[in-house]
This record gives sequence, C-alpha cells and structure tokens, in this order.
Amino acid sequence: MHELGRNRKNHIKEQFIVKLDKAQVRLYGSFFLSQLRDRLMSKLTNSLLTALVYFFTILIVFTNSTIAQEPGDIIVYTAREIVTLDEDRPLVEAIAVQGDRIIATGTLNEVHQFLADRSLTIDSRFNDLVIIPGLINQHEHAWLASLLFIANILSIEDWVLPDKTVSRAPDESEYRQRLRSLVQQHADSNQVFYTWGYHQLFHGELSRADLDAISTTIPIVVLQRSIHEQIHNSAALEFFGIDQSLIDNAPQSVRNQTNLAEGHFWEQGQSLIIPRVFADLFHPERYLPALEQLEKYWHSAGTTLVAEPGGIVSPSLITAQNQVLGDENTPFRMYYIADGRSFISNNSPTEVISETEKLYATAQGMTEFIPKQIKLFADGAMFSQLMQMSEGYLDGHHGEWLMEPELFTSAFQIYWDAGYQIHVHQNGDAGLDMILENLETNMNRNPRQDHRTVIVHFGFSRLDQVSRLKELGAIVSANPFYPIVLADRYSEVGIGPERSHEMVRLGDLVRADIPFSLHADTPMASGQPLRLMSNAINRITVNGNAPAPSQRISAARALQAVTLDAAYSLRMEDEVGSIEPGKLANFTVLSENPLEATTQDIGDIAIWGTVHEGRIFPLANSATQN
Repeated sequence: MHELGRNRKNHIKEQFIVKLDKAQVRLYGSFFLSQLRDRLMSKLTNSLLTALVYFFTILIVFTNSTIAQEPGDIIVYTAREIVTLDEDRPLVEAIAVQGDRIIATGTLNEVHQFLADRSLTIDSRFNDLVIIPGLINQHEHAWLASLLFIANILSIEDWVLPDKTVSRAPDESEYRQRLRSLVQQHADSNQVFYTWGYHQLFHGELSRADLDAISTTIPIVVLQRSIHEQIHNSAALEFFGIDQSLIDNAPQSVRNQTNLAEGHFWEQGQSLIIPRVFADLFHPERYLPALEQLEKYWHSAGTTLVAEPGGIVSPSLITAQNQVLGDENTPFRMYYIADGRSFISNNSPTEVISETEKLYATAQGMTEFIPKQIKLFADGAMFSQLMQMSEGYLDGHHGEWLMEPELFTSAFQIYWDAGYQIHVHQNGDAGLDMILENLETNMNRNPRQDHRTVIVHFGFSRLDQVSRLKELGAIVSANPFYPIVLADRYSEVGIGPERSHEMVRLGDLVRADIPFSLHADTPMASGQPLRLMSNAINRITVNGNAPAPSQRISAARALQAVTLDAAYSLRMEDEVGSIEPGKLANFTVLSENPLEATTQDIGDIAIWGTVHEGRIFPLANSATQN
C-alpha cells in the first residue's frame, strides 16, 4: 500500500470515536454503521477498538430514531462508472449527496437500503458518463495564468484556450517575424504592448536594442516564458520611469540581476520594476475580464479546487480576484498560501508570523487563505536556465537564488518553529540540496511529525536526493510538463542529455513511496489536470522523443496525483480528493474512465462538467452533455 494510504488509514483509526460522534450520530443510521463495522473489523485487530465498534453501533441504532435529520434534499447520483479512489470501495454505482456532503456510496441497492426511510431523488443524468473525484489544480497563480488572456502569446508550444488557439513559435525567425507583426497591429492602441512566451534558447537573444529596432515609440515589454525575466525597449523604460537612479538605490542582490543597457531584469531584479509594470499590466480594465476568462478555462478543465502557493501580495489583485473568483457562483474554491518573502525582512519571528496571519482576512467568498502554510523560494527559473545546478552549466553561466541562502535559512526556521507547513519553490539539484540541508537541520534541532514539507516543481534532482526526501518526510508537487517541452532542447544547450532526460523523476518517487502531486503553474503548463496526467504517464516530448521511460508513472498514480495526493499536499485529504462519505461532494464528470482509456488519449477525454460542493456546473459547450 502507498504510504499515504497507510497514513490515512491510521488517521481513520485515530479519529474513530470522533467520527462516530460527529458523522454517524448526525445522520447515517444503522445500515451505514453496519458497513463501517464490517470494514473496520477487516482491518483492526485491537480488541478494544473492536469492542468500541460494536458499542457505538448499538448506541447509534438505539438513538437513531430520535436524532434530528439534517435539512436538505438527498440526491442519489448514478453513472456508467464511478471511480472513488477510496481503496476499500474503488468503484461504486451510486453516490448519495445531501447539501454539500457525500453521505453514502455503494451499489444502488445498498444506498437504497441505507436511505430506506428517507425522501430522496435519483439523478440519472450521468448514466452515460463517468464520475471521478473532483480534479485539483494544486499550484496556480491567478495573476500569472491571466496573462494568457492579457498578453500577446508567442510561445514554444501551442495554446488552446476557450476563446482562441495560438500556434507555437518554434524558432528565432518565426518569433521575430510574428513579434514585429503584432507590434505593428498594436500601433494605434496608445497602450503598452505586452507579449508572453519568449525563450532565449528557442528564440535567440533579445535585448533593448532589438526591441527598439521594432519600435521606438510603442512601449514593448517582453515577459519571458517563466515570468522570471522581463525585457523592455527604451519607450517602455521611459513609460515606467525606470532609470539608473532607481537601480542605484536598490540592494546589491537586486542590482546584480539587472542590466539597464540591455533592458533586462531577472529574478530579484524584477522586484524593482514589478510594482510599476504590474499596476498597468493588471489594471482592472484588463484584469477583471481576464479573470472571467480564466474562471471558464479552469472550469473547462474539470477543476473543482485551485490552490495558489505564494501569490503576489497586492491589495488590488486580491480585490479583483475576490470580485470574480470569490463570487458564490464560481464553480470551484481558490485557496491561497502566503508568500513568506513578503514578511521576512527586518521583522522579528513574532512579527513575521503576526504579519503573515494578518493576510488571512483579505480573501473573501469562494477564496480563502490556508492557515499555517507558507511558500518560500530557493533557486531560479526552469525556463530561464537559472536553476542552481550542482555540476553547473555546459556553457559556464551560473544559476540564481530567489532567496539568498542566509535569508532562506532564517525564514525556514521561523516558520518551522511556528508549526507551519512549508512549500518551497525549487528547480535545480543544488537548490534541492540547500532545502534538504535546512530541513535536516531543523528536524534535528526541533523534530516535527507529519510536517509535509513540499518540494515545488522538482525540476532537476539526483537519485540520492530522492532517498533523503523519503528519510526526512518531505513530499513533492511536480510539474510533469518540463520534460515534454524542455528535455530535447536542454539536452543540446546548457545541461546535456544525461541530466535533461531525468528531469522530474516521478518514477523514482513512486519506487521510493513518496507522495506527490502534479501541477501546471499555468502558463508554465496547460492548466488541465488530465493533460498533466498524460504528460506524466507518457513523457513524450514536443518532438516525439521519450526521455527516461523509467520515470513514467501509471494512470492510477497520475489520477491520484491530481486528486487525493493533491489534497494531501494541502492538508485537505479529509475534505476532498476522493469520493467517500463525509467528504465534500466534489466530482468531475467525464466521457471516459481515465484509468481505462488509452494512455495517449487521456488528455483528450471530453469533460461534461463538474459537481462542486453538491452544486452541478455543466460546461456550456460540452459535447458530452445529454
């Protein structure tokens, strides 16, 4: 059994009496209790627990007739197939839902028996379809993903969006030709021209002078593929008031990552210009419509929960996101995890935690902060080859730190001692070394059980580091698209084939029994969990190659990584991630079972829509609707 499964079963044992009191007494009746007794008796050998099972079963049966029933209609959903990810009942025929909760699963006959004296409605609209646990986008940023609907896309892969399809710009010649054409079309807009998707290893070097050659009057801002770099022409620098005096007044670590002559700002250097640029880029006139499009995009992917670890702390962005994504008709909930960089400088540990917790109140409605979780950052961007690599780069350039190691160490200890779950952005194996050293130091200094430190992105790693991850109790949130789009090119430039082929080593995580989730970090990958599954299962590059087949994973593990393990990484596995009594009624409705589909076709399975907390949200243009 997967270690997560063992932990969850142990958790059920530990919470057994509480669950009887809170859930069974509330509603579930003698039939459910007899089911629970049989299931627990097959797993528990402890005589005391056995006695407790029988005792509470008798107690509930005796008192059931006097317990007030919960308000709300009971709906029983049936489907062609229902995949639960409950290891005791992986496939069922029916799900009973009351309000926003699942109250029973099983065969239709079993559910009827359980609800024999209750008023219920059978909803058979999904009888030709497949229900799976609600898909989870474990790592997204609303502001970042909205660039797909704000900026002009010129990227190294195709983008299929609800309102448009943009073909890729695979090389320097096509990129420059299309960039010039788009800028010319923009000439009469009187606004800054923004483009996203540039990658220097595919599109060649780009500088302020190159952009000035396209236009000296239209402000041009090129947002690099990772959003960890920006390149401006002279008109844009003037528009935003970016000059040498601004740079001279910045800390040395920031100045080291700027080049005004080239119009180039990267990693920490972006902190100088982001407030100025983003105030325009994410002006409400642009941002609000983009968020509306983004909501449709995520819903069209079957998403029922979105998490944003370490988003930009900006009152204006939060206000806009509350307005759109916080609306009660949003078909998913969005959970934020605070960015520790916003609070760490010049604050005492007590002040750091206090300032972090003040942020919680800023989210509203369908958006909220997850308390006692924080995002920290190690090394630079994967798409910029600014990762910290233990064996360096073939061309001699060096990686960058997003948080200087001394600052990272201080922040990690503060949040560790405060009992926070820590999510850490990492891309290079040297960056992972730094994280593991801090984790080991703090485990030795102040041991914590079930800390669930999350390694985020997991670009490059070594096999020995996988063993350390297991020993230290860390888990992983991986981007499986990295090898698809980067392995071929990075084999040729900067990294070499041996390391590039093994990027995002999910197969090794499976063999080490380390829980992991999959994420998109849109637009670093398509924000569609089924496509992430396909990436992880097949590992076929955009050029048709298959780097490191040993790092492929099964469809079952891939599905778990966008549902139950994604929930586990957020400490929400008791609420979402599988279809089990007591959990929220979050389902994704598909045309096919992803565990039975041809692996190459999983990303193309049609999505009917979702059920979110008991409410049905069909897709407006779903070909699978009946």
